[in-house]
Amino acid sequence: MAEQQRTGKPARLARKPYERELLRLQEELVKLQEWVRVEGARLVVVFEGRDAAGKGGAIKRVTEYLNPRIARVAALPTPTERQKTQWYFQRYVEHLPAAGEIVLFDRSWYNRAGVERVMGFCTDEEYWQFLHQCPTFERMLTESGVLLRKYWFSVSDTEQQRRFRDRLEDPMKRWKLSPMDVESITRWEDYSRAKDEMFIHTDTPDSPWHVVESDDKRRARINMIAHLLSTVPYHEIREPRVQLPPRPASRGYERPPRDLQKYVPDHAAGLE
Repeated sequence: MAEQQRTGKPARLARKPYERELLRLQEELVKLQEWVRVEGARLVVVFEGRDAAGKGGAIKRVTEYLNPRIARVAALPTPTERQKTQWYFQRYVEHLPAAGEIVLFDRSWYNRAGVERVMGFCTDEEYWQFLHQCPTFERMLTESGVLLRKYWFSVSDTEQQRRFRDRLEDPMKRWKLSPMDVESITRWEDYSRAKDEMFIHTDTPDSPWHVVESDDKRRARINMIAHLLSTVPYHEIREPRVQLPPRPASRGYERPPRDLQKYVPDHAAGLE
């Protein structure tokens, strides 16, 4: 309560209620996955936001218990020289789901409205063409039956700076801090203007943006997953109970001598 009065924002969500509710929501995500598989639905979830806004952590919690054959993450690298000559949306289309699949885009076609615009990686003509074509592209997806959900993870400049510093000081996280991330610090207002312009053109009734306040990562994950579940008309699929058969009696098989195979050394023995 004291933190909320001081900052005007809700207090950080405590670990125990977070973990309890996260597990409950992940159980629902498994039900959603089975509904998608059985009904032949196609679900696309777009994760966008500033660097260090918490997109990756949210994606990790969404997919933690899901079948990677059904739910996959699309995180596209820099386009090749050939892809740069294609229609802009073309390389994203091939990653869209077929019936019974879920695709989570860790950044998406909105790269053009964000980093490409701010960093000068596209021309003004390419940028405005994207803003003109994007609503039509997404309307084509939704009219064809694709369930499209778009989330913008919003992080404050002070929290982003703290997370960057944490990455810099932690050798396990240092790989997350790229030169592009560092550049975004000095271009905060440029990214803000680009985001505002993007919302003006692409926050449509057919495909609205949903903003996730993400200064508190735990709260952001819970809120985002709960919202996603609330927007899809899924229901629990009753699966037939699987019964394990009795193990058959031995028919004389003998295992080869252990010294004929190469075993991984028992590194764990040194921990006891």
